[in-house]
Amino acid sequence: MTERTQHVEQCMGTVFSIDIRDPGSWADAIDEAVAWLHRVDSMFSTYQADSDISRIRRGELAPEDFDADVGHVLDLCSVIETETRGYFTAFWDTELDPTGVVKGWAIEEASRILSAFGSHNHAVNGGGDIQLAGESAPGQPWRVGISDPFDRTRVLTVVTGRDFAVATSGVAERGPHIVNPLTGVPARELASATIIGPSLTRVDAYATAAFAMGPDALLWIEGICGHEALLVSDRGVVTSTSAFPGVAPHPRPIAPSSPAPVDA
Repeated sequence: MTERTQHVEQCMGTVFSIDIRDPGSWADAIDEAVAWLHRVDSMFSTYQADSDISRIRRGELAPEDFDADVGHVLDLCSVIETETRGYFTAFWDTELDPTGVVKGWAIEEASRILSAFGSHNHAVNGGGDIQLAGESAPGQPWRVGISDPFDRTRVLTVVTGRDFAVATSGVAERGPHIVNPLTGVPARELASATIIGPSLTRVDAYATAAFAMGPDALLWIEGICGHEALLVSDRGVVTSTSAFPGVAPHPRPIAPSSPAPVDA
């Protein structure tokens, strides 16, 4: 039986879980990863008045005084805005809000912390967005279920693999809340957009951009090496990029009725 160490942490207004499948004691690694997540929250929270982002918004923090991690994330946001043709942005109503990159980046960095402590097989999950390392058990890939946004008890498909990330943006939990930056109104053509790829920093931001982009996101993702997409339309029609695992490469209707938890 595979040894397993788990930890659950509330942070950034959501629930994070760390699931390590390597033998040994991982308390120190988990403590450092959790401390990192809370540090990120303290820097980037748009709700905490003393966060770096809140101070930047109020004009109290000049670029030369930014923490190095803040500067890095803001640079990432600019790069990803270009990569997504403007469908991802760190500015809403002219106000800075890089949170669309922050969570995925924080999770990916937490995974790197665990790896630095010697863990080769683990999953870090933040609100359903997951960075996976290695295997779930010797010789066994990780398995991640992709839920039907109209019926979260129903799994549309299961993604399997090693060393990958998966993120879903959609209406299942918060309704139509993702704004298309090019139109300024909530995006409504899709019910969910799931992206898989090697890095959760990109995958999470790309899922948001894909949702805003609508059905055209499939062609966009097809052009990005190492990434695949699965879209569910507002009418429940499932489409995917040609190599999305476990899904036929043609539209497949489902009955209208976000990744499910990593397998045990």
